[in-house]
Amino acid sequence: MDTTEKKLVEENLGSEAARRYSIHENALDATPKSRWERTWPVLACGAGLFSDGYLNGVIGSVNTMLKTLYKDDYVKSDAQNNVTSIAFAGTVLGQLVFGYLSDHWSRRHSLLISTFILIVFAALGAGSYGAGGSIQGLFAALAAYRFLLGIGIGGEYPAGSVAAAESTGELKRGHRNRWFICFTNLAIDLGFVVSSLVPMICALIFTEKHLRAAWRVSLGLGVIPPLSLLWLRFKLQEPEEYNRNKMNHYPYWLILKFYWWRLIVVSLIWFIYDFSAYSFSIYSTSWLAFLLPSDAPLWKSFGWGTVINLFYVPGAIIGAFLSDWIGPKYCLVLGVLLQGIVGFIMTAIYKHLDQASQVGGFVVVYGIFLALGEVGPGDNIGLVASKTSATPVRGMYYGIAAAMGKVGAFVGNYIFPDIIKAAGGNVIKEGQYPFYVSSALCIFSGLIALVFLPNIGQDTITEEDERFRQYLIRHGYDVSTMGTKKYHEEKTLAIERAQQI
Repeated sequence: MDTTEKKLVEENLGSEAARRYSIHENALDATPKSRWERTWPVLACGAGLFSDGYLNGVIGSVNTMLKTLYKDDYVKSDAQNNVTSIAFAGTVLGQLVFGYLSDHWSRRHSLLISTFILIVFAALGAGSYGAGGSIQGLFAALAAYRFLLGIGIGGEYPAGSVAAAESTGELKRGHRNRWFICFTNLAIDLGFVVSSLVPMICALIFTEKHLRAAWRVSLGLGVIPPLSLLWLRFKLQEPEEYNRNKMNHYPYWLILKFYWWRLIVVSLIWFIYDFSAYSFSIYSTSWLAFLLPSDAPLWKSFGWGTVINLFYVPGAIIGAFLSDWIGPKYCLVLGVLLQGIVGFIMTAIYKHLDQASQVGGFVVVYGIFLALGEVGPGDNIGLVASKTSATPVRGMYYGIAAAMGKVGAFVGNYIFPDIIKAAGGNVIKEGQYPFYVSSALCIFSGLIALVFLPNIGQDTITEEDERFRQYLIRHGYDVSTMGTKKYHEEKTLAIERAQQI
């Protein structure tokens, strides 16, 4: 409740009535709920990103199976690039569309739609079939389903993560960031782990003689994560913060003037993080070459992929606690600066690491490097995007920033091969050049975050909403129109009860 509104209530109802009304308005973490009642909305909103990790990660293993099965029909067509990368385009579209819908329409309904999209197109992707049994038709169908699946994945970001961040306001102070991270970034990382573990198990069960079954089952199991959350998401209500602050008409010019610079900063950090992440796989390719002979069975390759993805998990867990202890801004800065430093060290000694005899040390240092990425931007960039904007525009703000991250990854896919070619065939420099670029960008993004990001505390969402309201009031916007229909009905009821004192 802003100062003007509080004064008006006191004049009409008296100070005690205003106090009771204020409890209804502000004390999110004082509402009479059990720990489970406070926690499950965060889980239901955020944990869908496990699907993002799984469905994005599993296509790498499926791509390997398709190359083994269809050989030149697949490799020498556009299908290989389309199947593996077209979900990027769908994800960007989903992030932007659902960012708009989650602000203008409903967090809950947007989340339900994205969940249904994930279920339907994960299933259709597993059953992809070309007309008349055509192989190229199969590839075209799979690419189309992957694009539409990407829209659902993209919807999980602004609809799910934003609602999860808002729901953390009802959790105990000092624990809010870790719960958000556990049900968002940690969920993504676990999805990546399972996305390589499942194809490994399928390859063992079906053997390489039946890879047609293995790749379809691997994709089809992607239906389970969103399906398992469906019941909880049906039970969801709109976050209380959203109920109180939803705009019913948007002064876009005012919003742009207020948030343009902060949005650019957050988007740039996310762009750099995803752009750089592409090069991180180069080292894994190097040490896998030492561990796996050229004729190694697929299940071993997928198994080592599981090991690589496991490196992310401890970093995500450590970062979750650090984010509460020192704040998301400083946790992000610390993680990304340390990652940049370790990256430079690895680059400097790459000629010593790039040897079969040093593979053990290579794996350990590389694992530390990946974990630091999760401690920093991996855990905190989504949290920063969720909490540096006001509730009425949070979906659009988050969606744009996340979309810029995906664009960064897409750009990295095209630029880093050229950086490698610049080494002129020198194997050592081919490993060093990408990491010179990535490590420098890590340091750069850490400095940007340190200088330009605001400090983010446990109550930042509430404080940011109040700051935005005061800005709107100064510019003549009628804040009394803000809030959902349900909110205004409850507000009227609260005033009536206060008058009965």
